[in-house]
Amino acid sequence: MAIYAGCDIPEELYYHPAHDLWVRLEGDDTATLGMSDIAQTAAGKLLYVRFKGVGKRVRPGQSAATIESAKWVGPFVVPFAAEILAVNTAYEQTITLANTDPYGAGWMVKVRLLDPPAARAELITGAAAVAHFQQRIRDNQIRCYRCEDV
Repeated sequence: MAIYAGCDIPEELYYHPAHDLWVRLEGDDTATLGMSDIAQTAAGKLLYVRFKGVGKRVRPGQSAATIESAKWVGPFVVPFAAEILAVNTAYEQTITLANTDPYGAGWMVKVRLLDPPAARAELITGAAAVAHFQQRIRDNQIRCYRCEDV
């Protein structure tokens, strides 16, 4: 895992460069998605997450959830065509999961990729992802932190 300006950037994950989200690809054309450390820092402490329903199909750029925080209200975008298989219902008990554990318990949705080659073509990983986020952190003067769950 690379750490830059306090931001964790796990090199084994995939990322979409236009959206601050991570993707863990599974071998069966499914994937788990969540907010990156940069995204949770930019949003601030989460206040509310409203997920789309399981079974819903989303086109590239559509949202799988709406996120509300102290600083921001907006979509959790899925950058590729997918079907929502599961949503993280643990947010009902602990709304700050993405703030405290963005790459673990704070995952947002599990999806089935409707066009796996196209989805993979949109993503970066490893050294390319680290370099991308380091530049984004420098350009935007970001310093990552974790919100306390209170």
